[in-house]
Amino acid sequence: MNIHLFDTTLRDGTQSEGLSLSVEDKLKIAKLLDGFGIHFIEGGYPGSNPKDIEFFRRAKTLGLKHAKLTAFGSTRKAGVPAEEDANMRALVEAETPVVCIFGKSSTLHVTKVLETTLEENLAMIADSVAFLKKAGREVVYDAEHFFDGYRLDSRYALAAVKAAADAGADWVTMCDTNGGSLPSFVAEVTGVVRAAIPTRLGSTPTTTATSPSRTPSPPWRPAARRCRAR
Repeated sequence: MNIHLFDTTLRDGTQSEGLSLSVEDKLKIAKLLDGFGIHFIEGGYPGSNPKDIEFFRRAKTLGLKHAKLTAFGSTRKAGVPAEEDANMRALVEAETPVVCIFGKSSTLHVTKVLETTLEENLAMIADSVAFLKKAGREVVYDAEHFFDGYRLDSRYALAAVKAAADAGADWVTMCDTNGGSLPSFVAEVTGVVRAAIPTRLGSTPTTTATSPSRTPSPPWRPAARRCRAR
């Protein structure tokens, strides 16, 4: 079993109050992370702001030796084809070898946050992954609020990650977004997912990696996902 480290310092790790990294800062940190031997470096959300667009443009010349630079974003919007979705296009235009997209796993979030149907959400996941694979990208599917969604409706949460796997996702990452799941529950559910899909699995241990109440306070808040190749 191989463990791959997916570092989110340059995006998730910069959400602390009063912290703002310049493009130069992000480029220097990316080089340091590469030197540590990190496998994936999530550089930011190219569809959200000019700073991240500039970072991805300049990061092409970094000459990373170990890490794969990764763009981050969401699935396509409801009712919008992936090829016409501005954020999806921005992910491809970032020209990173890897793209990580997040999508909804909870029926509550689908109906109340996205305000769409359960069927459309599954289509959003599948269409987005397929679009990125067609563009030649390695795709990490980030199953947002997965464990909470599994508690609410286990069949639907599994259908969501299966939609990503069937569309060609290279990795499926199960996120404990609110940080409320005990390790025993995470292990139990991970076993169920492993039996359901052949895709390589990852986990986001929010309670230990990104919760400011449980971590020290370095210059930036470190954050990481763990991707496990079976």
